[in-house]
Amino acid sequence: MMRKILLVEDDPFIMDIYRTKFEEEGMEIDIVKDGEEALRKIKEEPFDLLLLDIVLPKVSGWEVLEKIRENPPKKALKIVVLSNLGQKREVEKALNLGAVKYLIKAHYTPLEVVEEVKKLLL
Repeated sequence: MMRKILLVEDDPFIMDIYRTKFEEEGMEIDIVKDGEEALRKIKEEPFDLLLLDIVLPKVSGWEVLEKIRENPPKKALKIVVLSNLGQKREVEKALNLGAVKYLIKAHYTPLEVVEEVKKLLL
């Protein structure tokens, strides 16, 4: 069964790298560049996992997390925060808002991120 991931990322270079890595691993990936688009896409389509940046145009990753958790049918969506924000309080906030994992971009290669996602989808 093909897994479907939504990546919310505003850096075109990072978008391309992750698209390539996830597709090489046989996963379907949709990419949107801001939180507003992410919320719309989540309403329209089912996803197995959301890979969410925090610093985004229009609607922040924090707001996306809060809105998803307020929506009972979407509460079960697995959310992994993938951000350069790495302060302890930011990690704790994301986990408290329902993220299942917090990955700091600088600490993981794209392939390692794919591996972390695969573990969560088993």
